[in-house]
Amino acid sequence: MPDISIRKAGRTGRITLNRPKAMNALTWDMCLAIEQALDCWRDDDAVQMVLIDAMGDKAFCAGGDIAEMYATATQGDYDYGQRFWRDEYRLNAKMDAYPKPIVTFLQGFTMGGGVGVGCHASHRIVCENSQIAMPECTIGLVPDVGGSLLLAKAPGHWGEYLGLTGTRMGPADAIEAGFADSFVASSAWDALKTDLEASGDPAIINAHTTAPDQGTLSAQTALINRHFSATSLPDIARSLASDDSDFAQAAHKALTRNAPLAMATALRIIRAVRTAPSIRNALDQEFRYTYRCGAQGDFVEGIRAAIIDRDRTPKWQHASFDAVPEEEIAAMRAPLGEAALQWEDTQ
Repeated sequence: MPDISIRKAGRTGRITLNRPKAMNALTWDMCLAIEQALDCWRDDDAVQMVLIDAMGDKAFCAGGDIAEMYATATQGDYDYGQRFWRDEYRLNAKMDAYPKPIVTFLQGFTMGGGVGVGCHASHRIVCENSQIAMPECTIGLVPDVGGSLLLAKAPGHWGEYLGLTGTRMGPADAIEAGFADSFVASSAWDALKTDLEASGDPAIINAHTTAPDQGTLSAQTALINRHFSATSLPDIARSLASDDSDFAQAAHKALTRNAPLAMATALRIIRAVRTAPSIRNALDQEFRYTYRCGAQGDFVEGIRAAIIDRDRTPKWQHASFDAVPEEEIAAMRAPLGEAALQWEDTQ
């Protein structure tokens, strides 16, 4: 059975991720197939909107399939990952700017690469078990696939908090943070998809929408803003450590698990994108880091600890929040020159 199903149904173009046993992890071939479908449907009058969903109830897409990236990077071959990210980011930009409505159904886990496919759509639907997060710093990456734009646009300093800690958002928090738009009970999804196929009109989503249970982030906003507005990663860590509240201690513990270089760079990226909030700027900022993360960052070690050996004890190249030199952060964020992302084929 193929990893992805692409077809027309009624007035819609349908894309279904079909790797439920792998949490619908996104492969390179799946990225290219989605892009090709969107290119074909862009000027197809028979397709009035695009609907993207996934098989299984555990995950819409829990991230990118990074096993091959790890395998090649451990051999000193970083070209595979660089080309994968280049193509994936081109898809993310196309989805953000797509001229027709795109509706995504985000059940279960939507993380990393899943955010790239699911959360740049024009109409993003969550349900009772939706959990959305950008946990890249736990594996030595920065929030990417355009996620830095979503984080930059989140209320207050939620973006810094969510990006540095990798905290998972339930449906209400995801909507308030700007990662989703509508809550529709999972029991109504099949009927809604049928209605969308028949009408090609995403306005009918409103008739199926209800209110989710209350989230938690709003009540924590004052604490988030107090601590995560600090100037640097060490300042944020010290601020959290000085606060004995449950929130601050949990957030500080989350930071201690993640790669210091990734977090320090992610903080700069989120704030740089906030000053110039566009998908292309976000992807450009992110690609500067991901292009280099195999050779200069903690990506290989992060994947080893989390996915390969699963010992959960990564040996980051920097031992503490204070140990990341400014010049290393600057080096990971430096322009890539001729290797930078190109946008000629995004329209």
